[in-house]
Amino acid sequence: MALVDDALPLNRLDQWRRERSTFLIAWDEGRPVGHAHLAWVGTKLGEPEIQDVYVAEDARRRGVARALTHAAETEALARGHGRLSLSVGTGNFAAQALYDRLGFEDAGLEPERVHGTIILRGEPFEVDDTLVYLVKRLS
Repeated sequence: MALVDDALPLNRLDQWRRERSTFLIAWDEGRPVGHAHLAWVGTKLGEPEIQDVYVAEDARRRGVARALTHAAETEALARGHGRLSLSVGTGNFAAQALYDRLGFEDAGLEPERVHGTIILRGEPFEVDDTLVYLVKRLS
């Protein structure tokens, strides 16, 4: 875990509990290049939710986020879930396009503004974003 923690900003690591969430790590030739946090409980839609997707800058546009999303879908299906959710910033057009291609659809909720200071890994972090919630039926 130290190798991953040193290479990637696992912002939700302090929230990780095996029964509540799963961290998915993408590897390239023995090097961690991306991660996604998969929350099982306490999510906005009451469905498993992909959170905090991150891909190292030098690994972007190579299918890492797609692979992490597919891994999350596989894990959700294996645990008996029929849907998977996520939120994405309204200005994150690349991520929106990816999730559209992967079959995610608007969840029907009003966009939600997230503004203020949150704590990530014990450190304050300023956020000002508007999120839309997406959902995908798994098969």
